[in-house]
Amino acid sequence: MRARCLRRTIGAAAVAVAAVTTSLTMKAQIAPVSPAVNARPLAINQGSAGLWQDLVRLHTRASLLMFTAHPDDEDGGLLAYESRAVGAETTLFTLNRGEGGQNVMSANFWDPLGLLRTQELLNADRYYGAQQYFSSVADFGFTKTKAEALQKWGYDRVLYDSVRIVRMVRPLVVTSVFSGNVADGHGQHQVAGQMAQEVFRAAADPTVFPDQIRAGLRPWAPLKVYARQPFAPVTEKGVYDYATGNWAPARFRNYADHTWIDGKPSATVEVPEGQWIPAIGDSGIQVGRQGLNQQKSQNGGIAIPEPGPAETGYHRYASRVAAPSQESSFFDGIDVSLEGIADYAPPAAAQPLRTRLAAIDAAVTDAMRDYRAGAPEKIAPELAHGLSLTNALVAQVQAASLPEDARYNILHELGVKQRQFNHALADALGISLGAVVAPKAPQPSFGFFHGGAETFRTAIPGQQFTVRVHLANQGSDAVQVQSVKLTTDPDKDWTLAAVDGAAPTALAPEEARSLRFSVTVPADATVTQPYFSRPSIEQPYYNISNKKYLGLPFMPYPLSARAVLTYRGVAITLAQVVQTVQRVEGTGPVENPLTVSPAISVWVAPRKGIIPFDKKSVPLTVTIRSQVKGPSEGTVRLHLPEGWKAIPAETAFHATGEGSEQCIDFQVMPLGVKAARYAIRAEALYQGASYTSGFILTGYPGLRPYPYYRDAAFTATGADVKLPGGLRVGYVSGTGDSVPQSLGDLGIAPVYLTDQDLASGSLNGFDAIILGVRAYAARPTLAAVNARLLAYVHSGGTLIVQYNTPEFDHNFGPYPLQLTGNPEKVIDETSKVLILDPTYPALNWPNQITVHDFDGWIEERGHGFMHAWDPRYTAPTETHDPGQAPQKGGLLIARFGKGFYVYDGYALYRQLPEGVPGAYRIFANLLALSHNAGMLKLPEPSEK
Repeated sequence: MRARCLRRTIGAAAVAVAAVTTSLTMKAQIAPVSPAVNARPLAINQGSAGLWQDLVRLHTRASLLMFTAHPDDEDGGLLAYESRAVGAETTLFTLNRGEGGQNVMSANFWDPLGLLRTQELLNADRYYGAQQYFSSVADFGFTKTKAEALQKWGYDRVLYDSVRIVRMVRPLVVTSVFSGNVADGHGQHQVAGQMAQEVFRAAADPTVFPDQIRAGLRPWAPLKVYARQPFAPVTEKGVYDYATGNWAPARFRNYADHTWIDGKPSATVEVPEGQWIPAIGDSGIQVGRQGLNQQKSQNGGIAIPEPGPAETGYHRYASRVAAPSQESSFFDGIDVSLEGIADYAPPAAAQPLRTRLAAIDAAVTDAMRDYRAGAPEKIAPELAHGLSLTNALVAQVQAASLPEDARYNILHELGVKQRQFNHALADALGISLGAVVAPKAPQPSFGFFHGGAETFRTAIPGQQFTVRVHLANQGSDAVQVQSVKLTTDPDKDWTLAAVDGAAPTALAPEEARSLRFSVTVPADATVTQPYFSRPSIEQPYYNISNKKYLGLPFMPYPLSARAVLTYRGVAITLAQVVQTVQRVEGTGPVENPLTVSPAISVWVAPRKGIIPFDKKSVPLTVTIRSQVKGPSEGTVRLHLPEGWKAIPAETAFHATGEGSEQCIDFQVMPLGVKAARYAIRAEALYQGASYTSGFILTGYPGLRPYPYYRDAAFTATGADVKLPGGLRVGYVSGTGDSVPQSLGDLGIAPVYLTDQDLASGSLNGFDAIILGVRAYAARPTLAAVNARLLAYVHSGGTLIVQYNTPEFDHNFGPYPLQLTGNPEKVIDETSKVLILDPTYPALNWPNQITVHDFDGWIEERGHGFMHAWDPRYTAPTETHDPGQAPQKGGLLIARFGKGFYVYDGYALYRQLPEGVPGAYRIFANLLALSHNAGMLKLPEPSEK
């Protein structure tokens, strides 16, 4: 096809373009406008401030795509500067969703954490001014080497997704925060850096992933590729690799041209991220940090820097255009004027295109000249003229005889301009669209002050309800109303009808109108859930349920409002996802997108665990959550392994209305438990339908929730684990983990301890107290009460401190401990573990711990291994990654007075929720230390 296009005469192409008139009667393809997900835009994105930024973007065709590995890796200051000051069309491509990270904000981990961090990043993107895409790979935890990341993800899978996004977005410049070298640290970071450079050539080659070309994409050759200068310093020792703790040669691979750079790559361009942007009153780095501050799960919130100069160096790895070795911007040597779009056309066709593009640019120039913050509507006629010219040129290019790649590229860039003109006109005219589920209850007294009444939050199949669409003209010019309607995606068979008759034909200045629509959800409506899933966290990539969504943060929300207005002969499209309203005490009304869910959700937690061999009865709780808009009744039952029984065998549930939950307790009597896996599945029956899965809403207050679904099943592994009866355990929550729930498999219901309990309550009644993961970072009060915890140990208790970060490095133990600023970690979950003293009592009662208790682990051995410790601690184990020095600091136990102090760097907190038997056996021994006769016989060490 491409060869046939190239064989056409260039002269004919030029004549075809030149012969097309500028008549507006010609049918032009209008670039689609995606519905806004947020009910309210950011202040810096609307009004006169937003309009000036619209004009800056309209005045250039600059575009940039940034590669990163995880949410919060991005250089937000650069993205904000390029988008808001330079006007570049800016895109962020994040390889994974941060599933393997930490969470200081909620109890969401792994795939639910990935959904949470996706929402955080989307919030951040609003500040950056960037559109967001993801690949299909998952964060499987900290990675020391690029080789491990590529081995788990698959080189072709990552490159495929990367090439596809580049061909979709078609950026002039590709850049990355990472360079693909050990200076990046984390192996997943290095992959992001390598891919950013490799797409420079791969995306341009039609023989690379030709299925993408067959699906409608075209090859794309970015003009430049950059990476940020390495974070790690380059010294006479080389480059320090913080992931491994080793030094590497100071050589950097250029993956774009397969050469090497000796020494630290130079800064080809210094991006002035600290430059003040008058339209918004902040600098790029300040806006970028506001975006990063939205990603609180990893940092709890960060400070915004003070005003002042700030530059970030980026090295150019390849260029298809001539550019100096020292550049003033990423776009040196690239014609980023609107007229530069004509360069895609053959020479004879380029000049007519350039003339028409110059006319469009002149309309933008006139608008910028006449722009007044206090009278944005004054430039609306010029913007309408520019959009009219752009629509006409789209029609001309569609009709012209151009090479296929030329037409594709020209239409792509003109489509960007259509959307930008559309947004600018809406800003200039002050027109807006809102859509919300209409509450059944009437507006309360003083409702103007309280906002909208509460609505339901999720629709169910077969439900009928009403949506109110609000259209407002806040400006001084009248606009005509062509249509107002509701649209659905992905289902098209919703029943939608206007309740108030036809939409108005016009909106006068300062006029607002509300319309109501009746909605019926189809019986087979698609549930709002991730289009990506995996059978277990051990699979380091996602299965994609619908390929058309690949790369998107989420599948589209199901229901949107869309209005088409006309002004001076051009159409303006407004689109908004239909919202729901929840009143939150202390916050007020909170609007979130309407979702679709099943009528009944069935949830079993935890999803994995163990059943001790000698266990005669196992409690299992099934949570039924109803989304029915009124009372509902049904039955719940368990599907058990052969020979097992449950009491009750089946029972009824009764729900009072939407969102109501009922916890139903079963006692499961296992039969002949062995070292095998057993599946217990829950099923709810309601109105003749069967429900075998359920959802939770991920997130935390202030963050838009998203549903996470999983099967209503409990997978248990038979385990030979023993524990003294009657243990009383206290738990101090850290950054969030599932250890307390997992302890239920051992028959322990821990008591959660508050700061007040720790400061003044009695602790002596506990056999053991457990500090959650990173507790000293999450609970600053622990430093103040640390002496009380040590006194508790001294009087006979057991304190188990799970892994910590450098906040712990203040000798909080009874004897000196040293963690260091870059604590050791062992990330290979199969790394060999040595039992250094098989006779040590803590490893022999009530369970005899062997190396086989470290079999079947997931993700890692552990984090935060101690670097050095007082000899009064015992280190009974050792493990290490390949090339790493032996690590004995993963488990430290000390006798202190009558009790025991334990530091545990092993990732037991990750193993317990996954039902790893050995982790339960180890944890049981730690919990039982104060009852271990062998440990109690050990001499008390000197406390000097």
